[in-house]
Amino acid sequence: MTTTRTRTRIRAMAVLAAALILQAGAAGAAQARPLPAAHAPAASEAASSRAAALRITEGQVGEVGPGGTLLYPAVTSCLTVTVRLADGGLVGAHASLFQVPGEYRSDRILAALRDRVGTRAVRAVEVRGAVGAWHPGYFTTAIESYPEGAEVPVPTRPDPDGLARAVADGLGQPRDEVTVHDLPDGDQTVK
Repeated sequence: MTTTRTRTRIRAMAVLAAALILQAGAAGAAQARPLPAAHAPAASEAASSRAAALRITEGQVGEVGPGGTLLYPAVTSCLTVTVRLADGGLVGAHASLFQVPGEYRSDRILAALRDRVGTRAVRAVEVRGAVGAWHPGYFTTAIESYPEGAEVPVPTRPDPDGLARAVADGLGQPRDEVTVHDLPDGDQTVK
């Protein structure tokens, strides 16, 4: 007998498999082009750090001061979002297709990142990772939150422009400050 949880997991795995197949066909980097012109935290956050480097794993948000480095391990089907502050600091989020227990879901991570940035001036926002595996809607409705029987959107092609719009909207930043790069399958270091 198949439970609702098992059916949801099977459906989510099918979405991931389709996304990874698409990702395998996507190559190179895509930079988003400019277009015309308060969720409560549900998870733990990586600690702020004035240290040289901070590791941010799936579902976490964290920051380093000027001169610091963010380390995002094992970016395979994930996206990382790094906000470059005007003072040289970095605030980052490691968005996962599927929620890691105790951490932020994809539909809550941008709000947590926006809250962490607060009113500080932003110089740029960089999105990196498995661009072809992500539908822009995953930032507003996480894969796990679709009800039984609902159709989960599956990306049919990489959509860097859609991802840039979704991230800009989620962070309350101008669209032209957001760039998107397809850099899947490995650790990322941002200085």
